[in-house]
Amino acid sequence: MTDVFVLGAGSAGCAAAIAAAREGASVLLVDRGGAPGGSSTGALVTPMMPNHIAGEPLTGGIYQEVLDRLARTGDAARFKDGNLGWFNPEMLKIVLEEMLVEAGVRILYHTVLEEFGTLLTPRGKRVFAARVYVDASGDAELAHRAGVPTESGREGRNQPASLRFHLGHVDLRRALDYFRSIGDVEWTDRDDVLLFTTACTPNRRWALTPLFEGAIAEGLLRPEDANYFQIFTVPGRPGEVAFNGPRMDGETDTLDPEALTRIQLEGKAKIKRLTEFCRRRLPGFEKAYIVTIAPMVGVRESRRIVGLYRLTREDVLAARKFPDGIARTNYPIDIHVPGKGMELHPLPPGEYYEIPYRVMVPANRDDMLVAGRCISADFEAQGAMRIIANCYALGEAAGTAAGSGTPPPQVDGASLRTRLRAKGARV
Repeated sequence: MTDVFVLGAGSAGCAAAIAAAREGASVLLVDRGGAPGGSSTGALVTPMMPNHIAGEPLTGGIYQEVLDRLARTGDAARFKDGNLGWFNPEMLKIVLEEMLVEAGVRILYHTVLEEFGTLLTPRGKRVFAARVYVDASGDAELAHRAGVPTESGREGRNQPASLRFHLGHVDLRRALDYFRSIGDVEWTDRDDVLLFTTACTPNRRWALTPLFEGAIAEGLLRPEDANYFQIFTVPGRPGEVAFNGPRMDGETDTLDPEALTRIQLEGKAKIKRLTEFCRRRLPGFEKAYIVTIAPMVGVRESRRIVGLYRLTREDVLAARKFPDGIARTNYPIDIHVPGKGMELHPLPPGEYYEIPYRVMVPANRDDMLVAGRCISADFEAQGAMRIIANCYALGEAAGTAAGSGTPPPQVDGASLRTRLRAKGARV
């Protein structure tokens, strides 16, 4: 028996476990992998998307602690928009583990959920029980097994998944010079840290579009290889570039193991073609090689719980505030559309909306909280709140509430907000 059981060692799960342990609770954190970080490390989702107004961050607390630790070793760097969330995924694993151990969290890797109350380990089944359960699985696995109602997708379809990868031995200076010469690049060059990003997507015509069209005509690429192309440099890893893709538009049911397997198989074939395209067509990439391919599929949305409150598209676009708001964000509604580009719906300039505590409380349980991308929200609102900064904020709020000794439905959200502020959260 433990005070707090956390399923999933991703952004939300690590923040929840650390926060609960800092409240004095005994905490067991369980994950099927062998390292913390979830999508940030296993799916190579880097950098963390910005959550700022006029360069000032909207997320603090544990999220800021993580980035500050990474920055001290040169493994996080600040982009020109103020976002410190450009990071080295390998060092993030180490930093999160250090913080978990320092807080006194008991970690159990290589363990999967069989049923609510039962884990599967290499040695067989193991039962578990807790005063409060925190589902930070991303897919609402624990909540689903416990009978919490869930929703999924829009008109029967989820957002498409991606399989990300990194290329190494890239001459970043030459590459930036080329991208600057054709346009469509953003960059920061300070303190010997070079950060840049560029893209090519179907929603508009980019400077790179003619290169993709030519490569498709010559047979170097297939049309589906060009459905989403975006690159970022990586602090702490000189000469390395991270790719947000390839996006797998034909696969949206990421709860299906057959679909996940197809993403891995077809994604690697796409990565091979994209690597050759980069070598032949992009200056600075001539000697590039594949450094790593994500072992985890990059999932944007699967299950969402039905909670005491349902965050909506209207809440996001109206920049709504709540008495029990435990996270602030101005990230737009950002939906990847299979076969097309993006649906982007920004907030009014200078505005942000809040995520209320109640979205993490299942409607039919008094011993559970759900943190991360699987909170109670409609499809469009989930497309806005799913970024990593928000997952940290939600996890910290869930862990603080779980560690308080009060059943989750009875936690006063306004008082929780005050407690989070005292701990450095920006709410």
